[in-house]
Amino acid sequence: MLSVDADPYTFDFDVPGTALVIIDMQRDFLEPGGFGEALGNDVSLLRGTIEPTRTLLAAARAAGMLVVHTREGHRPDLGDLPPAKKRRGRFPVTIGDPGPMGRILVRGEVGHDIIPELAPIDGEPIIDKPGKGAFHATDLDSVLRNRGVGKLIVCGVTTEVCVNTTVREANDRGFDCLVLEDCVGSYFPEFQEMGLRMIKAQGGIFGWVARSPAVVAVLS
Repeated sequence: MLSVDADPYTFDFDVPGTALVIIDMQRDFLEPGGFGEALGNDVSLLRGTIEPTRTLLAAARAAGMLVVHTREGHRPDLGDLPPAKKRRGRFPVTIGDPGPMGRILVRGEVGHDIIPELAPIDGEPIIDKPGKGAFHATDLDSVLRNRGVGKLIVCGVTTEVCVNTTVREANDRGFDCLVLEDCVGSYFPEFQEMGLRMIKAQGGIFGWVARSPAVVAVLS
């Protein structure tokens, strides 16, 4: 069993029973010229997560840990897109419309793909999710349980939306989650802070929070 200094207390895990889950590190969210920037967001606030996540990913692969990637997006026919999500925000361009990197949040488009720096390799499951949480309308629960996984190390974007939603879903399903604060990001610094505080509040009501070098060190 390996131990990582975390908040609110030590997070213990073993490699066979743990998965690294990298949430929605997609081109439309993180790259200049993508949909996120087109909405007026500063993508540099998310891009700071790339290098620590890449270092962690290399360590997890070297240790033989299961790595799971997720992507938020919808079927090309938009059959899995709720009308409420389509109209939310009243933006002039919304999901399914042509965007800077193809149709916005549509599977198979350039912007929907994971950034090259963190591209999956053969054998790493990719979970295509139509919602914010990675368990909703996906087979992620089966992918993890069939491999005997009970603990998750979580990275990705954005902290207050897809990361928080996934961690809460995982918590209700009995998984222990360690969120790495330097490997998750938000377009809004105040949401980054509060999103992490909510996870570790009240003795870790939803999970643990640490920094990636602590995990890399024990994996090495």
